[in-house]
Amino acid sequence: MSDSSARPAKDRPWVMRTYAGHSTAEASNALYRTNLAKGQTGLSVAFDLPTQTGYDPDSPLSRGEVGKVGVPVPHLGEMRKLFTDIPLTEMNTSMTINAVAMWMLAMYQVVAEEQNPDMSPEDVAAQLAGTTQNDIIKEYLSRGTYAFPPEASMRLIADMIAYTVHQIPQWNPINICSYHLQEAGATPVQELAYALSTAIAVLDEVKGAGQVSDDDFEKVVGRISFFVNAGVRFVEETCKMRAFVQLWDEITRERYGVTDAKMRRFRYGVQVNSLGLTEAQPENNVQRIVLEMLGVTLSKNARARALQLPAWNEALGLPRPWDQQWSLRLQQVLAFESDLLEYDDIFDGSHVIAAKVAELVEGARAEIDRVQEMGGAIAAVDYMKSELVSSHAARRARIESGEEVIVGVNKYESTEPSPLTADLDGAIMAADPEAEQTARASVEAWKAERDEIEVEQALAALAEAATGTDNLMVPTLVAARAGATTGEWAATLRGVFGEYRGPTGVGGAAVAESGAELTAVRERVRATGEELGGRLRLLVGKPGLDGHSNGAEQVAVRARDAGFEVIYQGIRLTPDQIVAAAVAEDVHCIGLSILSGSHMELVPDVLDGLERAGLSDIPVIVGGIIPDSDGRRLRELGVAAVYTPKDYGLTEIMGGIVDVIRKANGLD
Repeated sequence: MSDSSARPAKDRPWVMRTYAGHSTAEASNALYRTNLAKGQTGLSVAFDLPTQTGYDPDSPLSRGEVGKVGVPVPHLGEMRKLFTDIPLTEMNTSMTINAVAMWMLAMYQVVAEEQNPDMSPEDVAAQLAGTTQNDIIKEYLSRGTYAFPPEASMRLIADMIAYTVHQIPQWNPINICSYHLQEAGATPVQELAYALSTAIAVLDEVKGAGQVSDDDFEKVVGRISFFVNAGVRFVEETCKMRAFVQLWDEITRERYGVTDAKMRRFRYGVQVNSLGLTEAQPENNVQRIVLEMLGVTLSKNARARALQLPAWNEALGLPRPWDQQWSLRLQQVLAFESDLLEYDDIFDGSHVIAAKVAELVEGARAEIDRVQEMGGAIAAVDYMKSELVSSHAARRARIESGEEVIVGVNKYESTEPSPLTADLDGAIMAADPEAEQTARASVEAWKAERDEIEVEQALAALAEAATGTDNLMVPTLVAARAGATTGEWAATLRGVFGEYRGPTGVGGAAVAESGAELTAVRERVRATGEELGGRLRLLVGKPGLDGHSNGAEQVAVRARDAGFEVIYQGIRLTPDQIVAAAVAEDVHCIGLSILSGSHMELVPDVLDGLERAGLSDIPVIVGGIIPDSDGRRLRELGVAAVYTPKDYGLTEIMGGIVDVIRKANGLD
């Protein structure tokens, strides 16, 4: 008689990670070792914005940004500290790094060599496993941490892919990242189409570079991985993932002739959606995260290879270790307590799922064709950016109208006091305020100890290689071993490749439908402008290195639709540049958008600059992830209004801007 209570064997669960890094390499190392001890099965490194964009902590652009959204790694010494007592040849490490991915991989490889002095560098490299995100196209579309122009960036990617295929065969040299596309407003069809168009552009670049033989090209395809987003509409997200699997199999088979089905497999990791996490009633974020996790785990044939979850309080600020542990436990309960991993794909044979997948595949194919007709993803960056800004504007409009319900935000807003947020300042972690000074001192000490002649020669060789066609990974490794800094490596390549400023997408965004509320605000904008002798002018500024431009773009688009003349120059401006623009454009109000946590450094710098320019009467408003205590301090310093993610009504914010302008000019 068979034992009916016997349970089937379970599949291996996905790699469980927590996206982490802050303040200093030492603090981040302690966090990593703690998370690994709690059962985390891989590392996911968050770098701070100066590191991501190729600046050292002592750069003027780095002010206020050091150690805020990740860990600063300005040189090899800090990379050593980051992985102290963590054996890299036994680890699977994901690094969320793009523009300077080659540099970070070089330093990671050198640290691994130092950890294994009895092995040859080639043998060490062969044992390294992990992923560098390295997707630059989505940086131009949504995230903003680019460092070089598109063509040069694609060369770096192709060089790195060729190097890893030959030298670090277990490494995923690129993680085509649709995550930030969804954060920027992408529909499922757009997320599919733009991510796959990016993959096509990368593979075409590698093929055209001629560094990989036809026989090895299948290995390149096999090492391409993806990093996707999963929203709360988990049935649609499940279908999106099945559509990704189908389309990638088609593209790799038909466009690139890959015959090995294993090499055509769609391999992806996930960070579930942060866009939908709310500051209002943040406890609701826990169930949102669980539902989002289901969208990428329920379908066995389209299941994520690695998963990292945000914490419930990410819309409030930097999560604490306990908050990250909670998110890790969500994964562990699903993987080890539920029966999910005991079954074949539970959606096979579902006509509902099949129909939705077919709909998404058809829409994505059409959009991929449109991008290809424009010359591919690089040539279509402006088009894709405008489409994303328009999609995001449409989503915001649905939320404002109540058509799209966000529980606790635009419906069911009454709430009991939450014990989780009884102490708001204690509900998040503060980055070390001394991190910037510590990092600056680290760079100064590092430079004092290294051989300057060796560094100069290494950087000169890097520049010379960049002017030709040699693979840049080799001179990059030499520069890392010599002791060059992150800022020096990037500055050397900027000297050859030039600077670049990405498109904003604001000009081409669709105009919002004019409801009663927007019409009323538009009339107030017009009337106030007439009282002041012309059209109202709003300067939207992004100071510092924060590339999360979605909010600024949406404010700029809605302000345009409300009748303002909008001056928006994009990301990565110094406070002095913002003040200069305010002078040149004779603006009536300045709106600053900062989501990186550097508001307490950068906003006062702008206020001081306006005072020096004799423009302290121009009202300044600020938007971002700003704790209540910081908001109070900013208002004390003279900021006219502070907006946070709970202030979702853009048209209402436009009315608030009119109020601020009228008050500043004594009109009320």
